[in-house]
Amino acid sequence: MAMATISSTLLFFLFWLHVIMTACEDSFGPDFGASKICISSMNYTANSTFNTNLHTLLSTLTSHTEINYGFYNFSHGQNSDKVYAIGLCRGDLKVDECRSCLNSSQANLRQLCPNQKEAISWEEKCMLRYSNRPIFHTMDTSPPYYMHNTYNATDVDEFNKVLGGLLRNLREKAAGGDSRRKYATDTAIVANFQPINGLMQCTPDLSRQDCGDCLDWSISTLPKFAKDKVGALVLLPSCNLRFEIYEFYNSTAILDPPLPPALPPAPLSLHQEDHGNSLRTAIIIVVPTVIVVLVLLIVIGRYLRRKARQNLLAEDDGDDDEIGMVESLQFNLNTIQVATSNFSDSNKLGEGGFGSVYQGKLSNGQVIAVKRLSTNSGQGDLEFKNEVLLLAKLQHRNLVRLLGFSLQGREKLLVYEFVPNKSLDYFIFDPTEKAQLDWDTRYKIIIGIARGLLYLHQDSRLRIIHRDLKASNILLDKEMIPKISDFGIARLMTAGQTQENTSRVVGTFGYMAPEYIMQGQFSVKSDVFSFGVLVLEIVSGQKNHGVRDEKNGEGLLSFVWRNWREGTVTNIMDPTLNNSSLDEMIRCIGIGLLCVEEDLNNRPTMANVALMLNSCSITLPVPKKPAFFIDSATGSLPNMSSEDSWATKGTQSSGISAQESVNGASITELYPR
Repeated sequence: MAMATISSTLLFFLFWLHVIMTACEDSFGPDFGASKICISSMNYTANSTFNTNLHTLLSTLTSHTEINYGFYNFSHGQNSDKVYAIGLCRGDLKVDECRSCLNSSQANLRQLCPNQKEAISWEEKCMLRYSNRPIFHTMDTSPPYYMHNTYNATDVDEFNKVLGGLLRNLREKAAGGDSRRKYATDTAIVANFQPINGLMQCTPDLSRQDCGDCLDWSISTLPKFAKDKVGALVLLPSCNLRFEIYEFYNSTAILDPPLPPALPPAPLSLHQEDHGNSLRTAIIIVVPTVIVVLVLLIVIGRYLRRKARQNLLAEDDGDDDEIGMVESLQFNLNTIQVATSNFSDSNKLGEGGFGSVYQGKLSNGQVIAVKRLSTNSGQGDLEFKNEVLLLAKLQHRNLVRLLGFSLQGREKLLVYEFVPNKSLDYFIFDPTEKAQLDWDTRYKIIIGIARGLLYLHQDSRLRIIHRDLKASNILLDKEMIPKISDFGIARLMTAGQTQENTSRVVGTFGYMAPEYIMQGQFSVKSDVFSFGVLVLEIVSGQKNHGVRDEKNGEGLLSFVWRNWREGTVTNIMDPTLNNSSLDEMIRCIGIGLLCVEEDLNNRPTMANVALMLNSCSITLPVPKKPAFFIDSATGSLPNMSSEDSWATKGTQSSGISAQESVNGASITELYPR
């Protein structure tokens, strides 16, 4: 009788397990299709050298028969026509199956992204990406791709607890892989005997730390889009994560052959035994000594690194000794003087409240931009220290690159890459120049700025709040790729820190978030606010402080909100643009309005913004009334009393910035280039 009861229970369990598995496979099965993203920051022509190099590289990627572990990373070409490609197969695939998947991906990717210099394809069992920039040994978390099962867990708390333990274990296993494979799978059992199958994988060229960071980023996104779901998938260029309540992977082939057995030691003579005893004695003495010394060195090294990190986080002015952290970037003053013809007026690009900027040319022919801080600036030391210590650690194609600095006597110089196309405000607000910015170019600029901010807020090792994002601080290179510049007032946030307060509010009016102006509170969401203003300026071609209505003094945010509510969004768009991409422009206006909402908790993160920009299938939330909205009935800012608006006293009418714009020496505000 007992056996019959057990058998009935088992059959009942198996039946429902089959039902659940079938339902899950219907909603998000193992064959989830493919996702391809054309990252169209730059295009190439059909008869170009780049196209030839790309075709050669992709068509021969899997021809390297010595590779049997599913990871291909090769490049082809020279200089600006060089192409980099990465192919990664799921760790359980056999060699032939892996090559077949990658060959199919490259054919589809070339067809769907016919002229983009950067693209990525995710199939169920493999990933293929190529780029015109170096992508090896680099952790990239953008663009992301997400999917989730439509079914929720029954016992949510228990399921999430078991899932959390499974993901932590998989992260450690995957990150601990070697240079051929960073891949891990495992199964955990929930209390109701329901299995959770998990998989994590990184491109093996990543370091253990970078792989772990990438997987941590993937795990952190799960509560946002797959909360309490029984299955989810996160695909990033450098890593991926998946879990299901059914098995979706096979057993993994072992790469390394077993080691040959050790040979037995040869018999020792009496003399050899004596010598061996002496050797053993020496080893017993030396080895512990070496271990102790190594441990001490490691402890001292960690202490020094932690101390240097603490010094970097300190906000006091400090001494110039901190510059020793980046001594390798230091230029000799004579080198800069020669490059700029001793800072001649003919090489001056412009000047601001904290110095001048000069164009120069190094002996190797490289063109540079040199920011020379004014010697009588009371805040110059702080700005100089910030830019050197922050920019030296930041590397991203959408950030202006710091080449070095010079610190000699009273001379403080910052050496940047030279960006030839001036700044965004030079184009977007000029009636003649704005004609060069068609919608495709503007959309690429918006996406590039979003990527740069996402890197600062989330993807870099340091969390940076820029605090002065504006059109004049966006440089455009020769291909109109945007680069965020001027980190003079940027702030570094410690791990886990979400916001900070300051008694010194600095920045540019019109771009500063309300909580920052009125309470001195800044966070990543204050940068999001500035980004939203910038997006609306790019779409409309109008300055945020431009007057739309002489009677009511209507600003850009009020103008956009009024037309958005009245359904006359075409009034917002720059008249120089055609309506061929109307849906895309309307979507950008909606994203901009979400970013400038008064309540910072309602604003999206830059990760969400990047996702909304890259995926038109995501439905946008309904925007709420923006901050600084002028009520036409009262002609006032209803959410700001005169007592709270202390930062406007004496400076707002100038339209420049609080504290007289501490970044007046920004190289992005200078003409001509």
